[in-house]
Amino acid sequence: MLLGKFGSMRGTAVVKNRIVAEDLSYIYDGLSAAEINKLKDSTILITGCGGFLGYYFMHFFASYAERLNLHVIGLDNFLTGSRGWLETLQKENDRVTLKEYNVITDDIQTVEGAEDVNFIIHAASIASPIFYRIYPEETIDANITGLRRMLDFYKTRSIDGFLFFSSSEIYGDPFPEFIPTDENYRGNVATMGPRACYDEAKRFGETMCYIFNQKYHMPISIARPFNNYGPGMNINDKRLPADFAKAVHEGRDLTMFSNGKPTRTFCYIADAITGYLKVMLHGKLDVFNIGIDKPEVSVAEFAHYFAAKAKEIYDYKGAVVFDVSEDEDYMTDNPNRRCPNIAKARSILDYNPTILVEEGIGRYLTFLKINNGELI
Repeated sequence: MLLGKFGSMRGTAVVKNRIVAEDLSYIYDGLSAAEINKLKDSTILITGCGGFLGYYFMHFFASYAERLNLHVIGLDNFLTGSRGWLETLQKENDRVTLKEYNVITDDIQTVEGAEDVNFIIHAASIASPIFYRIYPEETIDANITGLRRMLDFYKTRSIDGFLFFSSSEIYGDPFPEFIPTDENYRGNVATMGPRACYDEAKRFGETMCYIFNQKYHMPISIARPFNNYGPGMNINDKRLPADFAKAVHEGRDLTMFSNGKPTRTFCYIADAITGYLKVMLHGKLDVFNIGIDKPEVSVAEFAHYFAAKAKEIYDYKGAVVFDVSEDEDYMTDNPNRRCPNIAKARSILDYNPTILVEEGIGRYLTFLKINNGELI
């Protein structure tokens, strides 16, 4: 690990895991002075705070709460999110408020302080394909009904930014000539199928954001994440990096339920959160791919990276193996390639991800080893 890349570990009093502490400093250093000034003296409300992205958002805001005079309100119904680490964070920092809350059915007016927030991050959604196929209605409702309720509440209030988490899944399975994929690509998406509840809900969510900006001039910005991974991703999440991490932690072989040929660019969480904060602080309607554009690796290559790093960190002796999933829809509508064009985010937001996949996997596995596989 290069200490220069990850900074001086400033503002990390509430963070016990050194990997997360270093990452939070890296995120802070990735923001410009102007962006930091926009963030100062703010209250931020986050839906879906118990999820993977919420883990880093909540720790970042809590760690820099005193320095930047921040308050953060975290909302989650904990259908798939984690509660324990959040309760610890709240106990240790009086600038953190946590409330069990269902964005689909609950009234935001019952949340103390919600009417006075400066920034809203709508991250409430089920993002793991396994889980959104178990909860398809809830996936749709969080991204449509939940989003609509938040937009209705804030449409006439004075806010500085509203971040909606869309997804690179809105592109579906792009034709080869549209890879790397930029924000103007309109997608090759199945409206009926095992992934449609997520893909189409995100697409319609973007349409709602556009309408509310046009009608009410809301400062809405949209992020399209590309394959995030790293600390904060629960090893029971069922997405590929979590499955591999769980196998390493438990000393099992790394199993691929495909031919290993689909390719992705995998964006480490610290680079991703830096990008999302930049999108939020942009403060006006626009949409940005947030991910890393290199290297584009196959699932098989990703597995071998995991095995190599696991040998260093865990003394891992498992193998990389292929199998067939018992789930007949496991690979249905799964994109063959996923690689973003991030030129727009680079030029407008000065977004410059630097943590390549081998380093990121090493940081994720080190985090898990320190925490014994738990989110604490």
